[in-house]
Amino acid sequence: MSETFEVIEICAGAGGQALGLEKAGFTHKLAVELDANACETLRANLPNGVVAEGDVADRDTWKPEDYAEDKENNVRQVSLLAGGVPCPPFTIAGKQLGANDERDLFAWAVEQVEVIRPRALLLENVRGLSMPRFAGYRQHVLDRLTELNYVAEWKLLHASGFGVPQLRPRFVLVAMEEKDAKYFSWPEESNEYLTVGKALEELMNENKWAQLKAWVKKADNIGPTIVGGSKKHGGADLGPTRAKKAWQLLGVDAHGVANEAPGRGDKFDLDVCGPKLTNKMVARIQGWSSDYPWKFTGKKTSLYRQIGNAFPPPMAHKIGESIISAFKHEEIAQKRDDVSHDAIYKALREAGDFIEATNLIKSANLDIEVTDLENRVNLLRQDFEVEIEGRGRKTFYKLGDFKAFTGQKDHARHESFLKNRAKIS
Repeated sequence: MSETFEVIEICAGAGGQALGLEKAGFTHKLAVELDANACETLRANLPNGVVAEGDVADRDTWKPEDYAEDKENNVRQVSLLAGGVPCPPFTIAGKQLGANDERDLFAWAVEQVEVIRPRALLLENVRGLSMPRFAGYRQHVLDRLTELNYVAEWKLLHASGFGVPQLRPRFVLVAMEEKDAKYFSWPEESNEYLTVGKALEELMNENKWAQLKAWVKKADNIGPTIVGGSKKHGGADLGPTRAKKAWQLLGVDAHGVANEAPGRGDKFDLDVCGPKLTNKMVARIQGWSSDYPWKFTGKKTSLYRQIGNAFPPPMAHKIGESIISAFKHEEIAQKRDDVSHDAIYKALREAGDFIEATNLIKSANLDIEVTDLENRVNLLRQDFEVEIEGRGRKTFYKLGDFKAFTGQKDHARHESFLKNRAKIS
């Protein structure tokens, strides 16, 4: 009998990651999603009873302990805990509130590893999470997973390296138990890119558009990242001003989404303004195709948001294959370097009590000035409580609690989430 691999997927969206993981060989035991429209799309594609609708951190939606490992009989219910937790807390274009954003579920998701004990954890987010602003946050995640006896690693991957015709960098975390981790290798990105023109040629020609060949030539490059937007903003368009200008260079009008492909007689000055994309075209830009079929449900703007906020299925597919390959112990991976994301955080954590500034720098093995240390500590203080005491001419620091929501019943996240519930997507 072939081994089966079951996955619980949180913040599943409209199913980009779900489809990719299913193609890789996983079977969904549960998919949890907040947005009602995305849930309808998930239900149209996944088996009955698999989709749970509601706040993933609300125990009325699901109870992680119901899927926990049976330690007494050594029976594991779930091979993989996966998800695309909300991006706004980390996005470069936003306020980067991190642990102080009511939408932040990254730290909470990590804590569910202790409850469920899956063989692996897969979480993906925006490139902003890889920035220096969140070095301490990342270090906390690595340290917490180490405490839980998992080997964790971050990697910045690009959708364009997986046959997806857009930039779309994604910051991905994979964690595994030691017995599997030594067999895990990240999927390699291809140097051959699919262009927007080639990807959309068939769809753009649905109505026999006369300018098709000229447009395909104009669109001979990968596109900028598709932006799905949120309920806080208006209708569908392909992103902020910079993205719109990049689309214009590819002969695409990014100010909205069309109902159908251009007609035979439609004429555009492609150097000024080309046709708008349809939702089917946007889905193709995100990686859905005949190789990755999916049924979307909902109205136009909802469809666009579902598609635009998704994790490209081909990326999820290849990462999922790498995880299953590690489960099967197919090939030992190359030895990884021990990566430290925030030496100041680690030194403070190891100190456990107040530590003087120059000693903190020495403990972190850094060649920086005290003023630089102050800047680094101020970054940490956005996500952690840090006590600072002046004693004479010397300054002492002590690391306090992590501010992020990890499941606390009295966390400020609950009130803020309820207040903004209608705007969160």
